[in-house]
Amino acid sequence: MSKRSIDFDSSISRARYVRLSPTKARLIARQVQGMSAELALASLEFTPNKAARIIYKTLASAIANSGMDATNLKVVSCRVDGGPVLRRIRPRARGRATPIRKPMSHVYVEVRNASSVDKKKKVVDNGSEVK
Repeated sequence: MSKRSIDFDSSISRARYVRLSPTKARLIARQVQGMSAELALASLEFTPNKAARIIYKTLASAIANSGMDATNLKVVSCRVDGGPVLRRIRPRARGRATPIRKPMSHVYVEVRNASSVDKKKKVVDNGSEVK
């Protein structure tokens, strides 16, 4: 087991076992990553997608967990991992059956104070930023 350092500037929220395809949810998660939390909430609110609603709720939970205002926070990480898959069978012609896959996913959202995100970047001698 690895030890993780505790960072008090960030907060994490996760929604596990959500009945949602991880492939479709990752499209929305990539758009939100790196945005300010307030802008991410606004863009997710008007995105007509099931994944956007679930990521919106998870992001709102992460903001509430931090105890700070959404204007001061930035979405550091938003990732969607695959969960278990429900397997069903659809009857077909001539007595055959074809499988139906109903995937689940785990959504993780991490927000951090915007000022501490800027401090984490290192500046090299020539002035270019390195993450």
